[in-house]
Amino acid sequence: MKAGVSTACLYPAEVESSFRLLAENGIKCTEIFVNTHSELFDPYMSEMLAVQREYDIDVVSVHPFTCGIEPMMLFTKYERRVDDMLDYFGNFFEFMNRFGAKYFVLHGNKPENFCPEELYFERFLKLQERAESFGVCAVQENVSRCMGKSLDFLVRMKASLGNKAAFVLDTKQAHRSGNDPIEMVKALGSSIKHLHFSDHGKNGDCLKFGFGEYDNFSLFKEMQDCGYDGSVMIELYQGSFDDAADLADNYRSLDRFLKENGF
Repeated sequence: MKAGVSTACLYPAEVESSFRLLAENGIKCTEIFVNTHSELFDPYMSEMLAVQREYDIDVVSVHPFTCGIEPMMLFTKYERRVDDMLDYFGNFFEFMNRFGAKYFVLHGNKPENFCPEELYFERFLKLQERAESFGVCAVQENVSRCMGKSLDFLVRMKASLGNKAAFVLDTKQAHRSGNDPIEMVKALGSSIKHLHFSDHGKNGDCLKFGFGEYDNFSLFKEMQDCGYDGSVMIELYQGSFDDAADLADNYRSLDRFLKENGF
């Protein structure tokens, strides 16, 4: 496993500025959170690609800004929207190919937009197959305000889709949904392909590594036992850290912890 930091941590700074700031502070592994349509193209894309080459950055994943429209575009019975949205996501997949990113993060449907599970799984399968045609992988996130908050739902999704099911475990979102991240790893196993990480304890659920009381050693050990060898992507919100230098210090602390413990 290797530590990383998402550009989302520095929101609302513009993505190319966030990406450069992380690079200049020595962070070698990132997730790019694309905040708006134009950032998928030049000049912003080329600016970030130049930074990636200059600093030798591993871009593991891309998070789209589309979570607000995913329920309407993917999870209703209006098929034309689905086709249009899959075509639109092709822009993200091409963007990912330019950076060498592997994972495309999906929030998915919200409970208030009724969608039978069978239809949800069918739509995710279409998304996954489109992603695979670009050589990338879509991963369902366990967001507390979305259907993916339910571990039982995710387990049924895995049973329905087999090796087409793939997940990103977000530790803060797990706690907000009343789930223990370790239990989620035990249930979903090798279908977890990506990790959004923050610490958890009496001071909150969106803390820097080492600033909470959660048993992170056991979490990483459980993931390792399931074959996980991906990134541990720090994803914090404003107010959970001081500045990019503070993020970089925490990234190095996490990286040391992972190495010293054989993860």
